[in-house]
Amino acid sequence: MNKNILLIHTGGTISMEEDHETGEVKPGETNPLMDHLKELPDINLITTELFHLPSPHITPENMLHLKTYIEEESNTRHIDGVVITHGTDTLEETAYFLDVTLSLTIPVVLTGAMRSSNELGSDGLYNLLSAIKVAVADHAKSMGVLVVMNDEVHTAKNVTKTHTSNIATFQSPQYGPIGIVNKAGVFFHHKPILTRALHVSKLNKNVFLIKAFAGMDSSLLKGIEQLNPDGLVIEALGQGNLPPMMLPGLKNLLDKNIPIVVVSRCFNGIAQDVYGYEGGGRQLKDMGLIFSNGLNGQKARIKLMIALETSTEREELEAIFST
Repeated sequence: MNKNILLIHTGGTISMEEDHETGEVKPGETNPLMDHLKELPDINLITTELFHLPSPHITPENMLHLKTYIEEESNTRHIDGVVITHGTDTLEETAYFLDVTLSLTIPVVLTGAMRSSNELGSDGLYNLLSAIKVAVADHAKSMGVLVVMNDEVHTAKNVTKTHTSNIATFQSPQYGPIGIVNKAGVFFHHKPILTRALHVSKLNKNVFLIKAFAGMDSSLLKGIEQLNPDGLVIEALGQGNLPPMMLPGLKNLLDKNIPIVVVSRCFNGIAQDVYGYEGGGRQLKDMGLIFSNGLNGQKARIKLMIALETSTEREELEAIFST
């Protein structure tokens, strides 16, 4: 029996072509993948082009639209799996958004390309075929949202773009891929621990992301305060520490009941309230800052935006970020 795979194109390098005279890579009027993907045995592709956007143009509202579309399609027709083509710059954020908000058991797989469709060594079509292989694999069910690139299967929670141009750019620091794709099929060697989905129907929260640096003071925090933020994520130093000159600005935001989530600017490890000196993680935790369990800054921002649509209570937000 043929499997029904919902194939959603959203744009990105995987859908672009290179101008051989100028070297410029840009979208064309149509997605070249629509023409080059041949019929696959035992697979019925239900194809749509939801967006045709470079990934820096993707917004959380686009992510919500994508999530809603997937749910509507899976509720109105029999779908065995979902594959999404996406630009790589923000692919990990869309993947994580879907991972946090979808509660489907069918495979949902994102893929992209580092080289456009007509470049030498183009990886787009190959990655797409690999993603479809994963989407039809029975053992890919109940794995959460997956990212398939360069013969590897990664979880949306852990994967991140690590290189500006290398085709092996998507890596899962500290944990590695959970599976591989080869000519023989799809093979998993780990199964992720899944958490309860956060249901969201709107995204109206204004959440900022900043990165700490040596000698940082409260200037940026004062500027953010003027913009009436709903939340803030800080990529802190080391295990979750900040320069002491930031403390007055942090206190002002907390006094206005603006939740602040701390992650580490290191790409390995987890932010923890270990150090007891001024600006150290222990003091920040006692002040009311929320420590995240291993997310990078861009994903913590996505999660805080979603979480704030559910609750603004510190204890509940802390519980959401501890899982």
